[in-house]
Amino acid sequence: MSAPIRWQKASFSGGNGENCIEVGRQNDSIVLRESDDPAWVITTTPAKLAGFIKGVKAGEFDHFTD
Repeated sequence: MSAPIRWQKASFSGGNGENCIEVGRQNDSIVLRESDDPAWVITTTPAKLAGFIKGVKAGEFDHFTD
């Protein structure tokens, strides 16, 4: 049996706790969920998440916000 996931929200999410992405660790995986729909969970690896964050910082996804 695995330990319960300790979810963490970004400090930028504000105090009300809605519309936030939460991240946690489950065994060797990274898990992400939307705070207003916590039953829906995305699982990835630390390396893939690091690559995604690197792409965000490099502006690779900026065209989605135009």
